[in-house]
Amino acid sequence: QEVLGEDKLMAILKERELKIYWGTATTGKPHVAYFVPMSKIADFLKAGCEVTILFADLHAYLDNMKAPWELLELRTRYYEHVIKAMLESIGVPLEKLRFVRGTDYQLSKEYTLDVYRLSSVVTQHDAKKAGAEVVKQVEHPLLSGLLYPGLQALDEEYLKVDAQFGGVDQRKIFTFAEKYLPSLGYAKRVHLMNPMVPGLTGSKMSSSEEDSKIDLLDRKEDVKKKLKKAFCEPGNVENNGVLSFIKHVLFPLKSEFVILREEKWGGNKTYTAYEALEKDFAEQVVHPGDLKNSVEVALNKLLDPIREKFNCPELKKLSSAAYPTPSKAKPAEKGTKNSEPEDVVPSRLDIRVGKVLSVEKHPDADSLYVEKIDVGEAEPRTVVSGLVHFVPKEQLQDRLVVLLCNLKPQKMRGVESQGMVLCASSVGEPRQVEPLDPPAGCCAGEHVYVEGYEGGEPDDELKPKKKVFEKLQADFRISEDCVAQWKQRNFLTKLGTVSCKSLKGGSIS
Repeated sequence: QEVLGEDKLMAILKERELKIYWGTATTGKPHVAYFVPMSKIADFLKAGCEVTILFADLHAYLDNMKAPWELLELRTRYYEHVIKAMLESIGVPLEKLRFVRGTDYQLSKEYTLDVYRLSSVVTQHDAKKAGAEVVKQVEHPLLSGLLYPGLQALDEEYLKVDAQFGGVDQRKIFTFAEKYLPSLGYAKRVHLMNPMVPGLTGSKMSSSEEDSKIDLLDRKEDVKKKLKKAFCEPGNVENNGVLSFIKHVLFPLKSEFVILREEKWGGNKTYTAYEALEKDFAEQVVHPGDLKNSVEVALNKLLDPIREKFNCPELKKLSSAAYPTPSKAKPAEKGTKNSEPEDVVPSRLDIRVGKVLSVEKHPDADSLYVEKIDVGEAEPRTVVSGLVHFVPKEQLQDRLVVLLCNLKPQKMRGVESQGMVLCASSVGEPRQVEPLDPPAGCCAGEHVYVEGYEGGEPDDELKPKKKVFEKLQADFRISEDCVAQWKQRNFLTKLGTVSCKSLKGGSIS
């Protein structure tokens, strides 16, 4: 729709092929409007450009926390699989593409220093204005939303590209980059923009508005249902999402579009120019029902390979873990008659990575250690563990452990314990015990969650009488791969799975 810096673009092309990137924040599920930039990426590749696709996971978190930190890794993996499936669906060779994750370089010392340098020259007004059409607008905006445009600008330099491609809704961020990158000594880049496709309701297609978009994994019956409800008034070509999808996706991919209809209404008609189809629709030669039916058939041809790819158990599991269904059940209020039973789910447990700062023998119990454990709070917690006969003191000192933090504090032989170190235990005799291991690189205080239960809020304190932990613990197991699980769902941090060293098939206590 628009190009900023066309002279620079032409100058580069006289010397070499263009290096360009397209980024997407890994928030809501990609929908069919993503075919608009994908078809243009196909054009760039056909023209010989070097194309980088950026999965902007850190941006997703900064945008009003649309993607919780603990879900970033899962959603980024989902995006990578689904974007590759889309590109394969339209025949784009993946070997010519480079895929990069934002956190691969955005947490580096150099990049972080540039964020601070940029924050010292950017005004609050300019930062807010730049993100106005991209960052979620709320009454009390977070500081993270003001950082977002600066990070996107810096990506151009750190990805070593000549140009950035994005929707026309990104225009203010692009002009922000052109204004501020030179102040850090970096070059202005070229910016190319595709139009925004109206959603099925007539407004912008949005991940957060279910009826406005068709998900890439929607079933055929869902596609039919959503298209049937889509805004497509006879003769009206304004804000018509059905026509826009034909114009920006189906025509560029096939260079033609076939209207499917019964013989009594004139039979099938092939259009080789979009303008001719739009004219016939405006003059009501083409009926909205025939237009929708024809789009349904063409769209399902694009979606079938994606659905097929995501039909395997591994990707089904990834999809449900990255986008868990929020639990609607609420704990029953005290004294409420006919109240529903409480939902006993793993998200009610406050489990965190802890670092053991010190280990001492309990003064009054030969089998107990007293540990000081950092769990990311102002002061370390005192924890009493019955590990003396299983784990040497020196093996606990300075190691990372997995700590249950919302048990009611309990005195054990006169010392109050403020948590429980979770351990794997062998099934047979003699009994063996190994503390669970968080993934390498974790920090004290990081949240540990069960796959598919990332979004819930843990109880402030687990009530002993309700035995929530005990009910959940009954299904805690160590897999044959030594991974900690609840009902065959993995214990995770943002860096990967929680495991133990050797106790396959064991329990967790």
